[in-house]
Amino acid sequence: MKFNYSKDVIAGIKTSKVANKETNDCVVKAVAASIGVTYDTAHTFVKETFKREDRKGVQGKDLIENMSKLSDVGTTKIGTKEVAFEVMPKQAITNMYKLYGELIHRQKTVKSFLESYPKGSYIVTVAKHAFAVVDGVMIDNVGTEYKPTRKVTGAYKVVDKTADAQLSLI
Repeated sequence: MKFNYSKDVIAGIKTSKVANKETNDCVVKAVAASIGVTYDTAHTFVKETFKREDRKGVQGKDLIENMSKLSDVGTTKIGTKEVAFEVMPKQAITNMYKLYGELIHRQKTVKSFLESYPKGSYIVTVAKHAFAVVDGVMIDNVGTEYKPTRKVTGAYKVVDKTADAQLSLI
């Protein structure tokens, strides 16, 4: 399983005064890593969009509800980036198995999600936590690299539309 620490990947996280005071900021880190914006830019976006209070985290229902709205809106500007969020359907985050001749669906594990989606940027949720997956590499906090069997509860594809926006200006 390929893994990078969020503190080594996210721009500006080590020098950010906001990041030094924060806890429960997994959604902020997931947004920053998946989109490629600074920690402070992601923090402002998540605070405004997901009703996040400082040091409190994002509630699961707020994440699901607002990601659906962002998906419906289409393109969203975050810092200098234009992105679109796509809510991945339930079939995309489940595996199908044959058990006693019957086909059953089970939630993908983090490891099987990484194997299934080796390209692209995603915000992935597991029980009470979120992280980023960028080109098959998990980007998360220290200590989570040893938890490949956690069940994926939701996933959101992040599509960079910045290049498309720049081309349309010409």
